[in-house]
Amino acid sequence: MRELSREGKTFSFSFMSYSEEKQTTDGIVEVRNGRLTTKSARSEIQNADLLQPYTDLDLLVPRRFYIPTLMTFNGQKTTLL
Repeated sequence: MRELSREGKTFSFSFMSYSEEKQTTDGIVEVRNGRLTTKSARSEIQNADLLQPYTDLDLLVPRRFYIPTLMTFNGQKTTLL
């Protein structure tokens, strides 16, 4: 994902949404055309080491997801190591 983003390429992925503040989920989020963006400094955002910022290029909005909730990448299931 990072390599493709550095090359300016897009990819699809899905993850389980999660709001730490509300302790809730809205289910699976599917991003059809995304690109990772630079992580924020750890002091700026709580749990920054677990969050991955990205841009949804279909909606042109910046977002972020919890890395452990990543489910698929370009249609392939992912496994947390």
